[in-house]
Amino acid sequence: MQVFVYAHRVMFPAALAALLLLGGCANNLKATAHLTNPPPSEAYSNFSRIEVKAATLAPAFSNDGANQKAVERINANLNKRLEGVLPEWNKRPTNGRRLIIEPVVSEIRFIGVGARLFAGPLAGSSSVKVDVKVIDASTGKVIDNPEFYQRSSAGSGFALGVADNMMLVRMGELVGDYIIRNYPKAVGGKTGSTD
Repeated sequence: MQVFVYAHRVMFPAALAALLLLGGCANNLKATAHLTNPPPSEAYSNFSRIEVKAATLAPAFSNDGANQKAVERINANLNKRLEGVLPEWNKRPTNGRRLIIEPVVSEIRFIGVGARLFAGPLAGSSSVKVDVKVIDASTGKVIDNPEFYQRSSAGSGFALGVADNMMLVRMGELVGDYIIRNYPKAVGGKTGSTD
C-alpha cells in the first residue's frame, strides 16, 4: 500500500507536467498559403507613388497588450527594411498611379517576456500570420494579396523572449523583402511557412 501511495505521488505530478508541456507547445496557427505567394497582377514599379501603411492588428487579437507591442515591433522592422528604397521610389515623376500596401496581423500568438520568465517552454511557441492587401488606389482593385507566416519554437523558451522577438524581426524583413522583390517585376515570393 505504501509503495502504491509513493508511486501515485511521483507519477501524478510527472504526468501532469507532461500534459502541461504538450498543451503549452500546442499552437494551431497555420499558414493557409503554401511555401510561396503567387506573383501580383503587375509589378509595383508600374505605380509612381507607393504608400505602405502601418500594420494593424485584427480585432480578435487587439485586447492583448503583448500582441499590440508585437505589431509595433513588426512595423519598426518593416519600416527599417524599406527606409532605403521607398523614398527613392516615390521621387520618380508621377504617372498618376498610386499603390497602397496594407499589412494586417490577422492571427498572432505572442509569448511576452513575463510569460517566458514564468513558464519558459511551457508557455508554448509564438507565431504570427500577416495578410497584405495591395490596392490600386485609383480603381480600388486588389492587385496582390500575399500572406506571411513566422513562428518561434517553444523549445527556445528559456532564452527569455529572444526567439519570440526575433520572429518579429523576421516577419518585418519577410514582408519588406517581398515588397522590394516585386517592385521591378511581378514575381511573388516566400510566405515564410515551413509547413
